[in-house]
Amino acid sequence: MKNLKPKVSIVGAGNVGMRYAYSLIIKGLARSLVIVDIDKKRLEGEVMDLSHGIPFISPVEIIAGDYPDIEESDIIVITAGLGQKPGETRLDLINKNYNLFKKIIPKIMQYSPDSIYLVASNPVDILSYITYLLSKKPSNEIIGSGTVLDTARFRFLLANHCNINANNVHAYILGEHGDTEFPVWSKAMIGGMFLTEYCPMCTNYNQCNIEGELNEIFEQVKNSAYEIIERKGETSYGIGLALSRITRAILHDENTILPVSVLVENYLGVNDLYLSLPTILNKNGASKIMYINLDDKEQKMFIESAQKIKHHIQEIIK
Repeated sequence: MKNLKPKVSIVGAGNVGMRYAYSLIIKGLARSLVIVDIDKKRLEGEVMDLSHGIPFISPVEIIAGDYPDIEESDIIVITAGLGQKPGETRLDLINKNYNLFKKIIPKIMQYSPDSIYLVASNPVDILSYITYLLSKKPSNEIIGSGTVLDTARFRFLLANHCNINANNVHAYILGEHGDTEFPVWSKAMIGGMFLTEYCPMCTNYNQCNIEGELNEIFEQVKNSAYEIIERKGETSYGIGLALSRITRAILHDENTILPVSVLVENYLGVNDLYLSLPTILNKNGASKIMYINLDDKEQKMFIESAQKIKHHIQEIIK
């Protein structure tokens, strides 16, 4: 197989993996795309289906492959694992997906040890940390998709509420990608103005219960995945697009800041675990973590996220 660049490999051809693959080729981000999955027959069908659209897009070679084919990938995106079912939390998936990662990470390391690994499988913070431990790679080369999608949901809902284009909303969801995630209201901005400055300028200011409506926006963000899963059984389009955005930042060496899951060290007393913080992404992966100044309430919520994740890590790694 020709070593076309950029080369991206996907491990896991479920809904998330294939939505990501579709987004990746539509955006023309890779010249070579290798997809690996245990269900070979279904994988071949997915690759045939994708490949028939190549005349409409930028040139790309799509391979239904196996682990040896991922050699010399620029990025390997791991979407393998069980997804949430209605009524389940992301943390309910820990043991099953941990056991799966113990099998697949050594195989990935065998054939492409120098790639950047982007983890999307849930619980993403724990599995990103597990990937870091199993691979023994530098932490900047192991990234979790983190709260990139949660933050996109947050910006979308804030933009709708304020009747503003979402591109002009700058706000983060940080911490766990899960039930202890939290909004960073103290840094949220619209058009270069903090919300505390912007809201009084809004035409609906006098009719708006600001605190109540902002809290409702965050609750919608936090519960979005549960509601989508209840209605259609899985979430995949949003995360597929989020993964392609992270991929672009890395392959194009953009120095873009995104709230991905990274190894946290010496921040608010938190050490040696993966959580989402704003991070500069470029060709080196997680180039620099932005340890931003949170207010007292936000600091407490970050620490609570860390304590929860640490507890579950200690439960499975005994």
